[in-house]
Amino acid sequence: MNPEDLKYHKEHCWVKVSGKRATIGITDHAQESLGDIVYIDLPELDTEVEANGELGEIESTKATSPVISPVSGMVVEVNEELTDSPEIINEDPYGKGWIAVIEIDDPLEVEELMDAKSYENLVREESK
Repeated sequence: MNPEDLKYHKEHCWVKVSGKRATIGITDHAQESLGDIVYIDLPELDTEVEANGELGEIESTKATSPVISPVSGMVVEVNEELTDSPEIINEDPYGKGWIAVIEIDDPLEVEELMDAKSYENLVREESK
Protein backbone atom coordinates (compact mmCIF):
# COMPACT_ATOMS: atom_id res chain seq x y z
CA MET A 1 0.00 0.00 0.00
CA ASN A 2 1.18 3.47 -0.84
CA PRO A 3 0.81 6.16 1.83
CA GLU A 4 -2.28 8.31 1.24
CA ASP A 5 -0.60 11.54 2.38
CA LEU A 6 1.89 11.52 -0.51
CA LYS A 7 1.64 12.52 -4.17
CA TYR A 8 3.08 10.30 -6.89
CA HIS A 9 4.83 10.83 -10.23
CA LYS A 10 4.51 8.50 -13.22
CA GLU A 11 8.26 7.78 -12.97
CA HIS A 12 7.67 6.06 -9.61
CA CYS A 13 8.73 8.87 -7.29
CA TRP A 14 6.80 10.23 -4.32
CA VAL A 15 6.52 13.71 -2.86
CA LYS A 16 5.59 14.83 0.63
CA VAL A 17 4.84 18.54 0.73
CA SER A 18 5.31 20.65 3.84
CA GLY A 19 4.85 24.35 3.18
CA LYS A 20 7.09 25.27 0.24
CA ARG A 21 9.28 22.20 0.63
CA ALA A 22 8.89 18.82 -1.02
CA THR A 23 10.62 15.70 0.28
CA ILE A 24 11.22 13.26 -2.59
CA GLY A 25 11.94 9.55 -2.74
CA ILE A 26 11.20 6.52 -4.88
CA THR A 27 8.16 4.32 -4.35
CA ASP A 28 8.09 0.85 -2.89
CA HIS A 29 7.23 -0.44 -6.36
CA ALA A 30 10.33 1.25 -7.80
CA GLN A 31 12.72 -0.13 -5.17
CA GLU A 32 11.18 -3.58 -5.57
CA SER A 33 11.63 -3.44 -9.36
CA LEU A 34 15.25 -2.32 -8.99
CA GLY A 35 16.23 -4.99 -6.52
CA ASP A 36 19.13 -4.45 -4.11
CA ILE A 37 20.24 -0.82 -4.33
CA VAL A 38 24.03 -0.54 -4.16
CA TYR A 39 24.69 3.14 -4.97
CA ILE A 40 22.87 6.45 -5.28
CA ASP A 41 24.17 9.58 -6.97
CA LEU A 42 22.58 12.34 -4.88
CA PRO A 43 21.93 15.80 -6.30
CA GLU A 44 24.15 18.71 -5.27
CA LEU A 45 22.78 21.23 -2.78
CA ASP A 46 21.57 24.50 -4.33
CA THR A 47 21.02 22.79 -7.70
CA GLU A 48 17.98 23.92 -9.68
CA VAL A 49 15.93 20.98 -10.92
CA GLU A 50 13.03 20.91 -13.36
CA ALA A 51 9.89 18.84 -12.97
CA ASN A 52 10.38 15.66 -15.03
CA GLY A 53 14.15 16.29 -15.09
CA GLU A 54 16.82 14.07 -13.57
CA LEU A 55 17.40 14.55 -9.84
CA GLY A 56 19.98 11.80 -9.42
CA GLU A 57 20.69 8.20 -10.29
CA ILE A 58 20.22 4.89 -8.51
CA GLU A 59 22.28 1.79 -9.20
CA SER A 60 21.05 -1.62 -8.20
CA THR A 61 22.20 -5.15 -8.82
CA LYS A 62 19.78 -5.21 -11.79
CA ALA A 63 19.99 -1.76 -13.41
CA THR A 64 20.88 1.91 -13.24
CA SER A 65 17.89 4.24 -13.24
CA PRO A 66 17.45 7.99 -13.11
CA VAL A 67 15.54 9.53 -10.23
CA ILE A 68 13.09 11.94 -11.83
CA SER A 69 12.07 15.08 -9.97
CA PRO A 70 8.29 15.41 -9.70
CA VAL A 71 8.53 19.18 -9.10
CA SER A 72 10.73 22.14 -10.06
CA GLY A 73 12.83 24.00 -7.53
CA MET A 74 16.12 24.16 -5.67
CA VAL A 75 17.67 21.26 -3.80
CA VAL A 76 17.96 22.42 -0.16
CA GLU A 77 18.71 19.11 1.54
CA VAL A 78 19.95 15.63 0.58
CA ASN A 79 19.88 12.40 2.56
CA GLU A 80 23.63 11.97 3.18
CA GLU A 81 22.96 8.71 5.03
CA LEU A 82 22.27 7.08 1.64
CA THR A 83 25.87 7.68 0.52
CA ASP A 84 27.16 4.97 2.88
CA SER A 85 23.92 2.96 3.16
CA PRO A 86 21.90 3.12 -0.08
CA GLU A 87 20.06 -0.06 0.97
CA ILE A 88 18.00 2.13 3.32
CA ILE A 89 15.86 2.87 0.24
CA ASN A 90 15.03 -0.85 -0.02
CA GLU A 91 14.29 -1.10 3.69
CA ASP A 92 12.21 2.08 4.16
CA PRO A 93 11.40 3.85 0.86
CA TYR A 94 8.74 6.14 2.39
CA GLY A 95 10.64 6.99 5.58
CA LYS A 96 14.40 6.94 6.13
CA GLY A 97 14.94 6.27 2.40
CA TRP A 98 14.00 9.78 1.26
CA ILE A 99 16.43 11.22 -1.28
CA ALA A 100 16.20 15.02 -1.34
CA VAL A 101 14.21 18.05 -0.25
CA ILE A 102 13.35 20.70 -2.83
CA GLU A 103 12.17 24.26 -2.27
CA ILE A 104 9.19 24.26 -4.67
CA ASP A 105 9.05 26.89 -7.44
CA ASP A 106 5.46 26.24 -8.52
CA PRO A 107 3.00 24.68 -6.04
CA LEU A 108 0.61 23.97 -8.94
CA GLU A 109 2.98 21.22 -10.13
CA VAL A 110 2.12 19.25 -6.99
CA GLU A 111 -1.57 19.35 -7.85
CA GLU A 112 -0.81 17.68 -11.21
CA LEU A 113 0.67 14.61 -9.47
CA MET A 114 -1.28 11.44 -8.72
CA ASP A 115 -2.86 10.42 -5.44
CA ALA A 116 -2.17 6.94 -4.01
CA LYS A 117 -5.15 5.32 -5.75
CA SER A 118 -4.25 6.75 -9.18
CA TYR A 119 -0.64 5.63 -8.72
CA GLU A 120 -1.74 2.10 -7.81
CA ASN A 121 -3.83 2.03 -11.00
CA LEU A 122 -0.75 3.11 -13.02
CA VAL A 123 1.35 0.31 -11.50
CA ARG A 124 -1.41 -2.21 -12.23
CA GLU A 125 -1.62 -1.04 -15.87
CA GLU A 126 2.16 -1.21 -16.34
CA SER A 127 2.36 -4.74 -15.00
CA LYS A 128 -0.16 -6.13 -17.51
